[in-house]
Amino acid sequence: DAGLTLAGVDAVAVACGPGLVGALLVGLAAAKGLAFAMGIPMVCVNHIEGHIYANFLAHALLEPPMLCLTVSGGHTELVAMHGHGRYQVLGRTRDDAAGEAFDKVARVMGLPYPGGPALERLARSGDPDAMAFPRAHVEGRPLDFSFSGLKTAVTNRLHTMEQKGAEIDAADVAASFQKAALGELVSRIEPGVRATGIRKLAVSGGVASNLALRAALDELAARLEIELFYPPLALCTDNAAMIASAGYYGLAGGRTSGLDANAVPGARLEDVSAALCREDTAACRRIISGVGASGA
Repeated sequence: DAGLTLAGVDAVAVACGPGLVGALLVGLAAAKGLAFAMGIPMVCVNHIEGHIYANFLAHALLEPPMLCLTVSGGHTELVAMHGHGRYQVLGRTRDDAAGEAFDKVARVMGLPYPGGPALERLARSGDPDAMAFPRAHVEGRPLDFSFSGLKTAVTNRLHTMEQKGAEIDAADVAASFQKAALGELVSRIEPGVRATGIRKLAVSGGVASNLALRAALDELAARLEIELFYPPLALCTDNAAMIASAGYYGLAGGRTSGLDANAVPGARLEDVSAALCREDTAACRRIISGVGASGA
């Protein structure tokens, strides 16, 4: 798409985790082969970091510090980005990711794959106030997320209605679930702004393409008077460009990886910050300062 040949490539960026180990190893093997054959550096990128950097492809003047809400099928995190590669995780899901909850509820409802977009389309014709579903409150970590209880509540409601022979309005179920799930996401933003004082929010991940989520965040951003950024819809789901974007900024900051680098299926954003902290104590102090954050 960029019109480049291999001869014009200066470095190779690759996602080394988190994710499924088989997929990570295939990508890593290809990246190592290219880097070795061409004599160019390789940069290992955290997959969640890649989602964040999708925003930098669309917003050339975007710069940290900023809050980052990454919402996908595998991950849900609210992060304070203090600088390139410097992350403070304010909250993450304790169980299911938001996108995973969308997909699982869609599957229970018999919707086609991919379930999340199908459920969103169905919800547009439903009443979001038709059913009241619970939202989680996570003890001790108020900026963490939880979606397993919501998913179970919807599943149980559907099963109960089926057993009673009650008429099920699928659109109302979808709209009511979506309202609860998106409310869980949006409710963490204002406390995050208060805790950090950061007044920019970048949203990323597959669920960032949900138009109802965008509308809710647009309204919140206007009320809080904060800047709000999204990647284009095509860059919300997993893509190579976001990994290249993160790799570009990583390389500019001096990050490179050896050919002995391995896949890390359970990698966390804190791992990126920890590596920088070993080289920059002042940066480490900045990363771990703040309210309501997990250690980095």
